[in-house]
Amino acid sequence: MTALAIETATGARPEVPPARCVITADASYAARLAHDGRDGTDPGAWFPERWTLDGPEPYAVPLPGNQPEEPGTEVLPLTDGRVLIRREAAGRHLFSLLYPTGPGTGEVPLGAVECAGAELTLLPPAPDGRCAYALAVGETSTNVWLVAGGSFGPEHVAEVPGRCGGGVWLDRAGRLLALDREPVEGGPVKSVAVDLDRGGEVSALLQITEDSQDRLLLADLDTGLILVSSDAASPGELRLGWGVLGSTLPIRFPESLRIADCTTTPFAIQPGQTLMPESCAVAVRVDGPEGGVPWLGVWRPVENRMHQLAAPVGWLAGSGFWSRDGILSLPYVTEEVRCGLARVPAPEAPAPRPAAPVVPETPAAPRPVPLGQAPLGGRKQGG
Repeated sequence: MTALAIETATGARPEVPPARCVITADASYAARLAHDGRDGTDPGAWFPERWTLDGPEPYAVPLPGNQPEEPGTEVLPLTDGRVLIRREAAGRHLFSLLYPTGPGTGEVPLGAVECAGAELTLLPPAPDGRCAYALAVGETSTNVWLVAGGSFGPEHVAEVPGRCGGGVWLDRAGRLLALDREPVEGGPVKSVAVDLDRGGEVSALLQITEDSQDRLLLADLDTGLILVSSDAASPGELRLGWGVLGSTLPIRFPESLRIADCTTTPFAIQPGQTLMPESCAVAVRVDGPEGGVPWLGVWRPVENRMHQLAAPVGWLAGSGFWSRDGILSLPYVTEEVRCGLARVPAPEAPAPRPAAPVVPETPAAPRPVPLGQAPLGGRKQGG
């Protein structure tokens, strides 16, 4: 694919902002809730759309149902090309699999989850690409549901005490899930590992200090590189930090991950850098203090510098994926291009230096629990 020029967005902003793309773990497919783009006199309709990403050029297939979707409807792609959709009606969450059938859309109903008084959302795509999970957050506990890929309908797989958010997969089997948990009895948020094969057995994962708010944002399964959000380094201020699961070094909070008066949100880590976590490129969404068009940051631990780049026009902000050789693909939509990928090469990394411990820029903090200490065992049948 020819690399696309990157420029700042100009001209009138669309009446309906594009929805974020959800991308499979292997970057073969993506899905989003698209809008037909009619003018203000006719607001148009929302419909699911599947993107195929693993060919020479990306292309989109609309998957409209019998009636328009609600703006809050969630979609999630599977690696077999089908798209999971979550609809809400009368307090029930209805799940179906959508697939193209010539000019129409095929739909396989999967069943429903009733969770009165709980907020239910889809978790990020599972590493195996076949299963899909949802998180139902209640007042005192959080339930994890397997909503696609089970032996029959939605299956309850875990109940975790406390109110949980986030959701980061910690292994390729889709067994260990990191959640950010707020204890029922009160106290700071801490990331915990939930073993879905042991009925939701919970183990500590991230505690930088006893009183700090510690959330896991991203984890790379090749190297163990993690990106966290915590106020351990600056009480009262959440900052981005990085570490390596299983490392003896503490979480570090470099100044290069801070941009004055801006919000920085990491969304993708370069894969395939086995044994070289400090060489992984990290893609960061940057939002200015007054809103407006977000831009792109690219950062590596070894470089200790944030490269700031303009995002492509129409970027589905916060969406993207890395290739192993350091090319960042950013999905975008414009009036002229309904399904595009802008390819952004990562800035050249500095030459490797002799291995040496990195001196933390903040006082040392306890390391996260290594992934190897999380519960182990085989997946249950039907899970």
